[in-house]
Amino acid sequence: MSTDDNKLATETRTSFGKGAARKLRAAGKVPAVLYGHGTEPKHLALDAHEVFLLVRRSNAILDLQVEGASQLALVKDVQRNPVLQGVDAIEHLDLLIVKRGEKVVVDVPVHLEGESAPGTIHNLEETSISIEVEALHIPDAITVSIEGLEEGAHVLARDVQLPSGATLLTDPEALVVGIMVPAAPSLEEEAPEGDVVPSGEASQETDAAAE
Repeated sequence: MSTDDNKLATETRTSFGKGAARKLRAAGKVPAVLYGHGTEPKHLALDAHEVFLLVRRSNAILDLQVEGASQLALVKDVQRNPVLQGVDAIEHLDLLIVKRGEKVVVDVPVHLEGESAPGTIHNLEETSISIEVEALHIPDAITVSIEGLEEGAHVLARDVQLPSGATLLTDPEALVVGIMVPAAPSLEEEAPEGDVVPSGEASQETDAAAE
């Protein structure tokens, strides 16, 4: 994986607390903390727009320019404001120092490919799979094919094809996706729309008509 497009300038933060964070975000910056490998945490400020573009993919690796030196970091957590949208929604980043060639533990989204057999539906039980993989070779997603799978078929975590060099950490017997036939609608659901006359009232109307 190339980090040329993930380079990001940083500033060292010296003010902390909610008030300082609000001022930082108002200036178009995002507060972040960089930690790992036994180092003291570094409190940084990053450009909000650049951060928004880079963290749209999960497990993004950033090439940070920290105090004149390049430092690779894995985005471990993105805190977002549930009310706001876009750039303004990102409130804070947790960044983990990584080295070239070392492996990291990440949860990778599951992407389904293909269509199961006609008349069936799929049920995605695991939306992500935990793996250990080299930091610069983290996949955007793990693809699982359900093409042509029949009713009752299931894909377990151990059946999923992982990237070269990756190790599965999710329980191998965990169900990732299952194929089934949707339940038939009940008689009530099949009944035509319109006024339904209770059986007792229907009998009374019939008797009245006979008189």
